[in-house]
Amino acid sequence: MPQDVLPETSSLWIFGYGSLVWNPDFSYSRSKVGHIQGYKRRFWHGDNFYRGDKDTPGRVVTLVEDLEACTWGVAYEVTGSQVEESLKYLNVREATRGGYVSKMVEFTPRDQDEDASLALVYIATSDNPIYLGPASPAEIAAQIAICRGHTGHNIEYLLRLADFMRMYCPEVEDDHLFSIEAAALALVI
Repeated sequence: MPQDVLPETSSLWIFGYGSLVWNPDFSYSRSKVGHIQGYKRRFWHGDNFYRGDKDTPGRVVTLVEDLEACTWGVAYEVTGSQVEESLKYLNVREATRGGYVSKMVEFTPRDQDEDASLALVYIATSDNPIYLGPASPAEIAAQIAICRGHTGHNIEYLLRLADFMRMYCPEVEDDHLFSIEAAALALVI
């Protein structure tokens, strides 16, 4: 990750909107549910390691710029030695294996008494070789239903993300996520 992306600090917030919401897999000091503005979550990125393979890439989420949208997730604060350790881990998980780039964005916590802060986020862009792009909910669900990678079935990723949204953001309607979930469940039940 380019060092000029990060501010000079002994603490850093990292925003997760996909598997990081249930599996950060790095040490952190505290976490907050909240959102970022100007992006929508989409199952447009391919995954040929964690939730798919080279022959049948899975589909995972990325962020697409949309000034009217907001994306809910979890921000994790890492402090002291956690900063370097988490970035080392995430650069392999998200950048090297996942094809994501990093960016600093404004994160707004769900608790309105808390101030917004800058957070690091990983985003896969359309110029990435494993970027799959838009498809209908039925097409995305059909692909998710058959894929499996090193960390498990792609449908588990989808269902865990939908469960997170229902549990922690019950008032938020994520039509893209929930329509893919419904289509995938219709295929496997």
